[in-house]
Amino acid sequence: MFDITFTLSHEAIALLLFASMGMPMLTGQRVFAAIGVVGAIAGAFLWGSGGSSMAFNASITLMKWFPMITLPLFIYMGYMLSESGIATDLYRMFHVWFGPLPGGLAIGTVLLMVLISAMNGLSVAGMAIGATIAMPEMLRFGYDKRMVSGIIQGGSSLGIMMPPSVVMVLYGMIARQPVSKLWMAGIIPALMFAAMLIAYIIIRCRINPSLAPRLSKEDLANITPQEKRRLLLNGLLPLAIILSVTGAFLAGFTSLVESSAVGAFVATVAALIKKRLTKRVLRVVLVQTLSVSCMFMWIMMAALCFSAVFDGLGAVHAIKHLFLDSWNLSPWGVLIVMQISYLFMGMFLDDTAMLVIVAPLYIPLVKSLGFDPIWYGVLYTITCQVAYMTPPFGYNLFLMKALAPKGVELKDIYASIIPMCLIMVTGLILVMVFPEIAMYLPHHM
Repeated sequence: MFDITFTLSHEAIALLLFASMGMPMLTGQRVFAAIGVVGAIAGAFLWGSGGSSMAFNASITLMKWFPMITLPLFIYMGYMLSESGIATDLYRMFHVWFGPLPGGLAIGTVLLMVLISAMNGLSVAGMAIGATIAMPEMLRFGYDKRMVSGIIQGGSSLGIMMPPSVVMVLYGMIARQPVSKLWMAGIIPALMFAAMLIAYIIIRCRINPSLAPRLSKEDLANITPQEKRRLLLNGLLPLAIILSVTGAFLAGFTSLVESSAVGAFVATVAALIKKRLTKRVLRVVLVQTLSVSCMFMWIMMAALCFSAVFDGLGAVHAIKHLFLDSWNLSPWGVLIVMQISYLFMGMFLDDTAMLVIVAPLYIPLVKSLGFDPIWYGVLYTITCQVAYMTPPFGYNLFLMKALAPKGVELKDIYASIIPMCLIMVTGLILVMVFPEIAMYLPHHM
């Protein structure tokens, strides 16, 4: 018999793990299955009986993490506001109050996307409402379909930066950083991006008014002052819910978990008061909440298992050696390479998959290079916004195609994201060059 023994370096093992994980993903397998199975098998092969228990320990770690309760509650709040039609009232308010302005409906849609996505910390809700409610309305008034498509995709992606951001909650768990500071760090950049999108709309509409016609005099005449006041009051309800939840937490009156419970309760009461809490609405909200929450929990368990294996290998030190010693990069050069890698991965993976795959490597490296992990969390989130719209995967691209009305082709959707990506990358550079944009609120509150 022949006894053949293979000896691999830590770097080679790390590369093998990434390759083993990447192949199932490219073939369309579930993200959590690819990450978790590779991590569990690698742990068993590398450390025997002790390594085989890593998957179980990861699940226990997740279940013992108390803030995990916030995820289903925030998701429930968002879906309740969306499915009960309360979010629709918000768009009608923007439609009436901003319609007379050049590009007014598009400006209102940007604000709508930010607020709706912020209600549940995901971009999916904003995209769904924007594509099914706002987009047909704007097309009916003669808006350019490519501009409309780009605005909805760009605006909905901003929601993951506004509290209560689920992406930042997950980042806070992996990076062991306070969620309150992450939320505060994301507010000013999110508002900056919204202002940049609105400025883009205004400039384009001034150059070419035919892209976004104003509401006609006949349409304006049909809107009475009483109707405007009624819509204003209806539209302020979801705003009050968002502010009561995030404001109470940021002011220190409630904990993160308590805030999520308050948000879920208030959203349910609001739907009940408006007589929109039907059996169908409740069933859809509960099913969607369960589906999305389970997805995040499975991914996080898999990520914890995979990161434990990587920590044991010393892969962080290997990556640091590669960037600093082999490539002779400066700390800022390393940071730029990491963001480029996120943009590349965004062509094939969603934000959660990117976070759980490379965050265990990048976050310790960021800390060792002297960068603030809170600030880096904002950079990661911004990069995710770009990744949402980056072909060929581009989660928002395919979601838009699935939800858009007839006549909006995939080529229109692809063309529409070019200015959005340029705006996002410009904003990313600004936050990198001027870190105080993100860190002002965490440092002064």
